[in-house]
Amino acid sequence: MADGISYQRARAFRRALTPPEARLWRYLKGDQLGGLGFRKQHPIGPYILDFYCAAAKLAVEVDGATHDQPIQIAHDARRTAWLSGKGIRVIRIRAKDVRDTLDGVLAYIRREAEAQINPSL
Repeated sequence: MADGISYQRARAFRRALTPPEARLWRYLKGDQLGGLGFRKQHPIGPYILDFYCAAAKLAVEVDGATHDQPIQIAHDARRTAWLSGKGIRVIRIRAKDVRDTLDGVLAYIRREAEAQINPSL
C-alpha cells in the first residue's frame, strides 16, 4: 500500500510525463493494448511505477539515460527486488526505443503482460 506522500507525488507526476512516457501512454490508456488495462504513475509502497497493469501484476518503466549511471542502476535493482517480493514483474523500456521502435515496444509489453496473466502461453 502506498503512503500519502506517494499518492501526492504520483498525482504530480501524472501531470508531468516525460515525452517518451506521454507517447507510450497514448497507446496504453483505455485498454487499447489487447484489452489490457494500464494505470500511469501508479504508487505502490514507497515507489511510483511509470505504468502498471494490475491484471498482469506488470510494471513498465521507461528509462532515460540517467538509468545508466551506477547509483541509479543500484537503486533500480533494489526497487525491482522490492516489487518482485510483492509479486510484481518489472520490465524496463529504453526511452529511445519508445521514440524509435514504438510498435516493437508495444508488442513486447503485450507479450509480457499476456505471459503474466496466462503463463501457459
